[in-house]
Amino acid sequence: MWLFGYGSLTWKVDFPYKQRVVGYIKGYSRRFWQASVDHRGVPGRAQVWGAAYEILPQQEAEVTKKLNIREQRFDTRLEMTMYDAEDQKLPHPVMVFVGTSQKELFLGDAPLETLAKQISECHGPSGPNYEYLFQLAKFMRMEVPEAKDEHLFQLEKAVKNILLNINVKFVSSS
Repeated sequence: MWLFGYGSLTWKVDFPYKQRVVGYIKGYSRRFWQASVDHRGVPGRAQVWGAAYEILPQQEAEVTKKLNIREQRFDTRLEMTMYDAEDQKLPHPVMVFVGTSQKELFLGDAPLETLAKQISECHGPSGPNYEYLFQLAKFMRMEVPEAKDEHLFQLEKAVKNILLNINVKFVSSS
């Protein structure tokens, strides 16, 4: 089994895996439109970069159980084609958890400033939302600097500006 992550699974991997491949899936774009702070995806856009993990058959049940808890709000799971950083199609599908459109969890599109304000103010059991955003931006800069995710980087800049204006100390992701 191969699992593709495009949010916290790019840096917070708490399960065993055989190998990791950085790449992208087509037909989606990363947007921060979910009420949850975890993985987000919106159909109909160009591509989303992330990392795929090969899970050994003897560990599939354990990893799936853990991810069913971790990703419980993302009940849409799709098998998709993934491409590596050299644009080569992987020979196997990857499982992707896709953000839900359930009314209570789907916030939808909003102006960048509104998203930035919400991210800068919200804090959950895993920490402040801005840490999630900064870690994701760091992954993109370090692992796929050639990929352009303008929405992500514009949002990161807007959140940093808000945090600086209210004197919140944070570790820079750049």
